[in-house]
Amino acid sequence: MKVALALILAASTLATVAQTPSSGWNVPKPGVKEVQVSFASLKPSATIKIGGTADWALVTDDAVWVASTKPYAVLRIDPSTDKILATIKVPGEACSGLASGFGSIWVPLCGKKPSLVRVDATKNLITASLPVPPAGPEGGITASDDSVWIVSDKNGTLNRIDPSTNNVRQKISIPPGSYNPFFSNGIVWITGFENSVLTAVEASTGRLLESMPVGPKPRFLTVGGGSVWTLNQGDGTVSRVEEKSRKVIATIQVGIPGAGGDIDYEGESVWPTVLAVPLTRIDASTNKVVRQWVGKGGDSSLWVRFAVADGL
Repeated sequence: MKVALALILAASTLATVAQTPSSGWNVPKPGVKEVQVSFASLKPSATIKIGGTADWALVTDDAVWVASTKPYAVLRIDPSTDKILATIKVPGEACSGLASGFGSIWVPLCGKKPSLVRVDATKNLITASLPVPPAGPEGGITASDDSVWIVSDKNGTLNRIDPSTNNVRQKISIPPGSYNPFFSNGIVWITGFENSVLTAVEASTGRLLESMPVGPKPRFLTVGGGSVWTLNQGDGTVSRVEEKSRKVIATIQVGIPGAGGDIDYEGESVWPTVLAVPLTRIDASTNKVVRQWVGKGGDSSLWVRFAVADGL
């Protein structure tokens, strides 16, 4: 079967990973053995040296943005040439995702002075530093039609930031231990790692709509095919939640528990990645794992270019 795909595994093809699991998360990742092949069978079209580590990748209309350490920076890459166009140094480690919106790249920073920096996507320079820290590493950030959203503490404070003033315009209480927001179709979805729930917040008003149980310790999430998909670090499953009904309609056994990871939707398929199991393809029409690549690499992914590959 031929499938049109566009994928970069940021951690495996760019450098080593930043989201290194702690010793408590060194758990076996059996995967789905009957559909496994070697990750080395996939040949990268380009390998780009980023820094000490590379993680937190983002695609915009004309660039790929990747966070690095050594130095702490956000790099702008031209996807048509694979060249680094700009290196924007930041005063801390990018630790909770990247978001694009309102002519800017929004970068949550951890460290001695956690904050949120705003990078002008045209001038490639920092234009603002906001005193809104991420709740911690492995969190996230998202942009809706009129706001930027980030969780700032473990108590469940979802901050809605007005990009015209760089000020927090609203604070919404969500379940404690929720860290990763994702905007889609008028809703901000947030995974609740500590309580194993997925929370829906109405983006226009900030009103909390509902929290629904999903798999254990959900962290990263994506939207596609009319559903929200959560990568559950507790047992390595993926939960599928229908957007309209906000009900779990499938729990998919993927066999990739533990810290780190990422998940995307593309080509009527869901694509989780974790260390040692860099890529898994879930057919969204059947909710089945149809192929899984194992080996060195994985942990962060994005979709940026067009290719045709057999067997994917």
